[in-house]
Amino acid sequence: MLKGNSLLCLLDFERQDIERIMEVSFLMKNFVKTNSVPKSLDGKRVALIFEKPSTRTRVSMESAIYLLGGYPIVLNKSDIQLSRGEPVEDTARVLGRFVHGIGARVLSHESLIKLRDYSGLPVINLLSNLSHPLQALADFMTIKEKFGTYEKPIAFVGDGGDNVLVSLMALAAKMGLELRVASPKELRPKPEIWKRIEEESENSGAVIEFYDDPYFAVRGSFVVYTDVWVSMGEEDIANKKKELLKNYRVTTDLMRHASKDAIFMHCLPAMRGEEVDAEVIDGKQSAVWDEAENRLYTAMSVLSLII
Repeated sequence: MLKGNSLLCLLDFERQDIERIMEVSFLMKNFVKTNSVPKSLDGKRVALIFEKPSTRTRVSMESAIYLLGGYPIVLNKSDIQLSRGEPVEDTARVLGRFVHGIGARVLSHESLIKLRDYSGLPVINLLSNLSHPLQALADFMTIKEKFGTYEKPIAFVGDGGDNVLVSLMALAAKMGLELRVASPKELRPKPEIWKRIEEESENSGAVIEFYDDPYFAVRGSFVVYTDVWVSMGEEDIANKKKELLKNYRVTTDLMRHASKDAIFMHCLPAMRGEEVDAEVIDGKQSAVWDEAENRLYTAMSVLSLII
């Protein structure tokens, strides 16, 4: 049973739990398309905390809660006492008296842990500096739609310590999949998180490998994925990262080395001309807009299962 659990990182879930979330995501898509969404959040209030700007996450979460019959309470950091130095613990204690669940987009993953521990409520990670689990769920939903299976080689090109990549690796490790990462040696996952991913991969038979050369990583891959080179909060090291990643752009030429049926994916927002060429993200191989739409259905699935 997933009810009452928090979704902070996919590494905390068993394979069967992830498979259940994915199964319900497809059900939710069908419910939306046939206007038959079950009101599983009827009478429930969900607080949505945003320390960072958001487009897809905010719209998908608010929409998901409404569609399920619940009431979203959006709390931008500037609107609440967190902006004036109130401890996360105190905010959590108060929310624990008012709402039935919390979604939070935070600067520090530690804030999610405090929200969970001090509110006593299920907490959903809407993005942290460590991971972005709802994005990875939508990504693999898209892959299953395109190919009929999750078991297709995936290549990620870019920052090897990226929070979206960490969630992609976590899901691949749990599900026994193949993921190839093209990244500079200077940009790799934190040792503690990589140790957990390695352990899970050994148990499941997953293959997660790092490459210096993006052409080797994408060869034969069915999915080529990238993310922005500079994440929110990294402005002070932007120039350094851009220099490190200048040879890791997803170009039309790079896509030619993937499978002829390969799709391009990006969690958005995208910086055309930086991590990806416009011809790729706006071209016929791009699955980016389907991927973005699927954020709604995975949000609905997680909300309905844990709250």
